[in-house]
Amino acid sequence: MSCFKRVLLLLAIIGGINWGIYGIWGFNAVGWLLGGSMSWLSRTVFIVVGAAALCLIPGLFAPDPKAAE
Repeated sequence: MSCFKRVLLLLAIIGGINWGIYGIWGFNAVGWLLGGSMSWLSRTVFIVVGAAALCLIPGLFAPDPKAAE
């Protein structure tokens, strides 16, 4: 797995953890850390995390390189 894909996966995991925390306790951790969920910094992080998740979608449909061995 390339370094770029690892970074994308890490960002998607952070977003998933934030959604889990929000779903269970109603607490937006990213918004809290970055000055509210509507601050420009929080919104930028949300956009980057969403873009990372979208970039990972094609990997779901790619053939498994280890299966060809």
